[in-house]
Amino acid sequence: MTDDEIPGFLEALGVPGIVDAHVHFLPDGLQDAVWRWFDRLTPPWPVTYRAPAEDRLAVLAGLGVRHHTALAYAHRPGMLPFLNDHTLGLATAVPAVIPTFTIYPEPGVAAETERCLDAGGRAVKVHLQVGGFDSTDPLLSGTWSLLQDSGTPIILHAGAVADGSGNEEWCGPDPVLRLLDQFPGLRLVIAHLGAPDHDAFVALAERNENVWLDTAMVFTDPPYLGPSPLHLAERVRALGERIVFGSDFPTIPHQFAAQVSGLASLGFGDDWLRNVLWGNGLRLFGLESAACGP
Repeated sequence: MTDDEIPGFLEALGVPGIVDAHVHFLPDGLQDAVWRWFDRLTPPWPVTYRAPAEDRLAVLAGLGVRHHTALAYAHRPGMLPFLNDHTLGLATAVPAVIPTFTIYPEPGVAAETERCLDAGGRAVKVHLQVGGFDSTDPLLSGTWSLLQDSGTPIILHAGAVADGSGNEEWCGPDPVLRLLDQFPGLRLVIAHLGAPDHDAFVALAERNENVWLDTAMVFTDPPYLGPSPLHLAERVRALGERIVFGSDFPTIPHQFAAQVSGLASLGFGDDWLRNVLWGNGLRLFGLESAACGP
């Protein structure tokens, strides 16, 4: 499947489009810095959708993505208002964008979280490795309480990437288990199916009905994040009501279609695929009333 074939595939499947839980929209200067960082990797990481923000929005619309997040994340204190004004402002300007914000362990984060929730925030991005922090940092206690009480989905990148950036000590299943011990009602969406700790995070989702998984860069056709965890396929199938589509657009080394075709090739049936591409995302983000018709 190519990108050009996705709209026809969705029409044949009988869904109005895709809800993408894992799309990044950083402010322009920060996005360019992130891309330069990927360019310096050995080997360099190809960025398939390197383009201005308005062009990237048009690409997503052309692919049939009807609703998507605008994920951003802080790597130091003092960035939250800047990032959150950007992502929430994008949602105000572009109806397809799900109002998204981020958090960081610093004084005032609970007040900033409350501000974002009052502004209509429907999703939160947390990246433990980039942020370099303990998810149970006491500075975040008030924020976790707010997010737990509001049922706000938290797209949590908890897996460590062996790219030389460090901070692996804050990643993996154990910090997430400690967080859920303190705040068992948090609605976590584990990014990348928990890669590289797929087994542990699938098991966590099986034990905890508040834990969801996104598919970003997992089960791609062909695989890109190492071998696809096909040994978990039947367990992922059984979790179908809490699996949501994610792409990690725009900084992906392949066409968007590689992720759609990869999920289709699992052979789980049209109902499962319709839920993952569309219905589950609507439920997760409370978008049923905003759903676009065919």
